[in-house]
Amino acid sequence: MADLNVTFAGVPFKTPVVVASGTFGFGREYGEIFDLSRLGGICVKGLTLRPRLGNPPPRIAETPMGILNSVGLQNPGVDRFIEEELPYLKTLGTNIIANISGETVEEYAEMAEKLSDAGVDLIEVNISCPNVKAGGAAFGTSCDAAASVTRAVKRAARVPVMVKLTPNVTDIAEIARAVEDAGADAVSLINTLLGMRIDINTRRPVLKNNTGGLSGPAVFPVAVRMVWQVRRAVKIPICGMGGISTGEDAVEMMLAGADIVAVGTALFRDPFAAIRVTEGIVRYLDEHQIENVTEITGKVLLN
Repeated sequence: MADLNVTFAGVPFKTPVVVASGTFGFGREYGEIFDLSRLGGICVKGLTLRPRLGNPPPRIAETPMGILNSVGLQNPGVDRFIEEELPYLKTLGTNIIANISGETVEEYAEMAEKLSDAGVDLIEVNISCPNVKAGGAAFGTSCDAAASVTRAVKRAARVPVMVKLTPNVTDIAEIARAVEDAGADAVSLINTLLGMRIDINTRRPVLKNNTGGLSGPAVFPVAVRMVWQVRRAVKIPICGMGGISTGEDAVEMMLAGADIVAVGTALFRDPFAAIRVTEGIVRYLDEHQIENVTEITGKVLLN
């Protein structure tokens, strides 16, 4: 069988398949139905410095080939996570990736320090959050803002830092270069695409927050294109995500340039999706007599 071991941002992964933040909670529910050590890593639900109740419902709506969500980062806060959830996660035999969100650069840095001290394996920095000190524009839509968050987190963190890029920009490669120059150890992409649905009977948006983030198979071609663009722009590793549902999807994302991949929305339809994706990668490698999964990263043959 092909070798699935990957070293990503200096961290060894037993498989290149992880589960995406916001789709797996803190792992407890999934741990009741399969052995979580079979995953390359768990990216936990997005954390903020203080607890958040999230947005009012309705905040999730099904769409053709995807989900529109505006959950609003509901979470217990970083301190409760460290006290109540991380001890359990550290027993699972897989990498733990903490996803952090903040309203200020200082909040990001404080969380990075706390989580580093607590012993997570990587920190994923969600820069799709509004910068309250700069008029509410998302950190990830400005090279300067994205770089400032990255530098602050890198100064505070003692584990590798992966910056999660928003697709809601004109040039995602430009943002990727900015965070690489600021010291990011890796990037992950794509976060959700901004979308909206309207109930034609009530004439109101289906989400209470009016708009939300679109994920699922509908965004997959966009994600592949953006991973390919970023791979050509930076040298740091890439975690590719956005609509991956099958092993073939994962291979396609890796050919575009991803070193590892994250499975998210597919888990809502099939809790075993990440395992099935892993098995699909193995089948592809064996069928093509490829010894190590790292051999396919970035190997797309352009027309």
